Amino acid sequence: MKVVNLVSNVFFLLITVLFLIYFLTGYDSAFEADQNCHSYLSSYDTISGKYDCDHDTETHQWILYESNDKKEPAKIIKKFRYKFL
Repeated sequence: MKVVNLVSNVFFLLITVLFLIYFLTGYDSAFEADQNCHSYLSSYDTISGKYDCDHDTETHQWILYESNDKKEPAKIIKKFRYKFL
C-alpha cells in the first residue's frame, strides 16, 4: 500500500510541476507572441525575403523561420509559444 501511495504522490507532483511550467512560461496571448516574433524578425535581413514569422494554430505558437531557395524544409530559428487556456 505504501508503494501505491508513493507512486500516486510522485505522479501528482509531476503533473503539478508540468502545469506550473506551462503556465509560468510562454506568452500570455497570441498577440504578444506575434509582436515578439516580429521584433526578433527586425534584427534579421528581411530584404532578401528569407526570414519570416508564421502562426501555427495547432501548436499555439509563432515561429520565426528562414526559408531557402532549394526544395528543403525551412530552418526554424525561434518559437514563441503562447498559452492556449
